[in-house]
Amino acid sequence: MGELQSVTQLQEFVLGARATDMVEKLLAQQPRIIGFGVYIWNVEETTKLVALLKRVAPEVVIVLGGPEVSYESNEQSIVQMADYLVTGWGDVTFPALCKQILHGPKPLMKTHAGVQPPLSELTMPYQLYTDEDIAHRTLYVEASRGCPFKCEFCLSALDKTAWPFDIDIFLGELETLHARGARLFKFVDRTFNLNIKTSLKIMDFFLAKLAANPDDPVFAHFEVVPDHLPDALKEGIMKFPPGTLQFEIGIQSFNPEVQALVSRKQNNEKAAENIRWLCEHSHAHMHVDLIAGLPGEDVASFARGFDKLVALQPHEIQFGILKRLRGTPIIRHTQEYGLVFDPHPPYTILATDRISFNEMQQLVRFARYWDLVANSGRFTNTLPLILNAATSDSAFANFMQLSNWLYATTDATNRIALERLAVLVAKWLVSIGMDEEQVAAVLRSDYAGQANTKLKAQASKKAEHTAEKKAEHAALPQRQARHMAA
Repeated sequence: MGELQSVTQLQEFVLGARATDMVEKLLAQQPRIIGFGVYIWNVEETTKLVALLKRVAPEVVIVLGGPEVSYESNEQSIVQMADYLVTGWGDVTFPALCKQILHGPKPLMKTHAGVQPPLSELTMPYQLYTDEDIAHRTLYVEASRGCPFKCEFCLSALDKTAWPFDIDIFLGELETLHARGARLFKFVDRTFNLNIKTSLKIMDFFLAKLAANPDDPVFAHFEVVPDHLPDALKEGIMKFPPGTLQFEIGIQSFNPEVQALVSRKQNNEKAAENIRWLCEHSHAHMHVDLIAGLPGEDVASFARGFDKLVALQPHEIQFGILKRLRGTPIIRHTQEYGLVFDPHPPYTILATDRISFNEMQQLVRFARYWDLVANSGRFTNTLPLILNAATSDSAFANFMQLSNWLYATTDATNRIALERLAVLVAKWLVSIGMDEEQVAAVLRSDYAGQANTKLKAQASKKAEHTAEKKAEHAALPQRQARHMAA
């Protein structure tokens, strides 16, 4: 914010908070300008906020920015209510606009295209993290912006390339954060391993911290390109101990025709080979993404890709449903491939010419149950029984059968207590012919069905053991810790 920083305040709120309460807290600061970052996940709440502000404090100037309002802006009610809009990059344009609003000359245009400055001209914002942030949160950091790839379902498809920050300056900022107590870092770079020299420098930073403070470890999350893992990077990855490294790997689809259709360049065999290597030779926590509903892909094709990924055995498979992000080129396939999107955020795909609405609903439920059963790490020993059920040689088909049964039995995909879920899974396994005692024994080994005193005592004993090792795994988020314990 430059010279306006001393009169600027950051306010954070959570989804689900009462809009009137948020408005009250905002107006308590007596602001002249309020700027909102608008995203696909907060646009509905932010629209309510702006509407209320315009009713009770019309003199306050509202400025919008962010990806959700940077494209197809004119048709959005939140934009119509606001005073000004910054599209694209806001680092330079937003403070300049605020300065004009406060001191003149008054801006004539409502919409201001964001100026993209050289990254060397930007002041890194990491000193703005408070002590509370550093003590309790995962800190989002970026060593680069942009992406050279053109996957049409992603907003980064509109980028011309990737732009790196000066690595030495960036590492200096990380050094300061670490000295202040920061231990959880999530890199938002789209392509962490695009420049291997830079990747190695960042990894060396964390390895040095781990070597110097083995009892006070750091945790780093990176998004990596799946088919680009040279030996030098593998050597560095192998040095990280358990619980310190997580990779998010976007496969999205294993179907070459679908990949070509959405302009995604990926060597599938190399990607699979690298995932297999990471699972077998590293301690990194593996989080791999697939997207259902891409144009040109039917359920059978998605199932084959899912089964291929299951066979590679990553810790988590994030089963996502395609969303139409405003501005993304995916919209060009709407007519030819019968893409039908929900008109309300997050604009999830409802049907395609290959997948009916009913089938898409089944996939949505599958994704939810998969998160509860597989990704949670709570059913580590039970999951193979489900995926290898005798009803089919396809892991996807077997889990889909469980998913359909769970929905028919509960009519719900959320708010299912862990104990009830364990009982339901056991009931389904027995219903398809598995031995009841064997199923019960496997579930007990997962500490999922803590229905009696003995199991609760065992769980308590395990918790005490975990507490004793707290220093060893202090930086590890809870979900990853469950996978490690397994």
